[in-house]
Amino acid sequence: MSAGDQVRALISDGQMSGRMWMYSNYHCNLACAYCLTESSPKTPPRRLGQERMVALAKQAQGLGFTGLGVTGGEPFLEPDMTDTLLALSEILPVVVLTNGMLFHTPARMDDVSRLAGRPVRIQISLDAPTAEGNDALRGQGNFKRVQAAVPELVRRGLHVRIATTGHMEEDETSRSLDALVAGWGIKTEDHLKRALVDRGRAGVNGLGEEATLSDLPAELTLTAAGSFWSPFAPTYRSGKLQKDLMLTSVIDPVERPVSAMLGLLSDASFERGEARSGFV
Repeated sequence: MSAGDQVRALISDGQMSGRMWMYSNYHCNLACAYCLTESSPKTPPRRLGQERMVALAKQAQGLGFTGLGVTGGEPFLEPDMTDTLLALSEILPVVVLTNGMLFHTPARMDDVSRLAGRPVRIQISLDAPTAEGNDALRGQGNFKRVQAAVPELVRRGLHVRIATTGHMEEDETSRSLDALVAGWGIKTEDHLKRALVDRGRAGVNGLGEEATLSDLPAELTLTAAGSFWSPFAPTYRSGKLQKDLMLTSVIDPVERPVSAMLGLLSDASFERGEARSGFV
């Protein structure tokens, strides 16, 4: 059975995500308290670049992947990101993660509006229903920019999702946040809530919960440094890349990290959480 046949079978069985992730870059205009990648304006960019991302996406499609994820860093710090997303969306549906800070000018809003009607979902982070609560974690001014951008993006016909990190309880804060997001025209299924993982800066700051392999589904993730088990895996802590969930140092051809992931998924001891030999 070819690698592509195995990928398609595992995706069909739910053992492997159909989405392949790419870290477009690592630098960011914010320095969130729990950032997995220790991103900030001073972080080295570690770019993949448009040409490479498109080539990798084409290989992913040929191997049976059904979607793409683009994250960072802040992807929209890349000046050609909208063009990159347009090109990727010609290959597979895309979700791009962003802090929403850069859509505050008419030129920026017009640029990203070119994605309207395309199979691209823009996932914007928002962690609290007030500027005080959100910006304490994410950075001053983030709430105001998101509050202005989201309704306008929705009005222009873009598919927007909101991702809330760390607040999983059903309480007054979560209900207020749900109401705020719904008021912007975001559907309930497009408001994601995810746990805070103690990797990267979160671990340094004593935030989040430990994530084991059983907590991180198999989602092939490619970065300038190599391939990883999950988009939660290629993290930095105290400036050093965490390699405990690294698959390969080479990402092209994509079949190479795919083969490493397939080998781990077929290892019975790995399934029991015992094996780590497949990681570099």
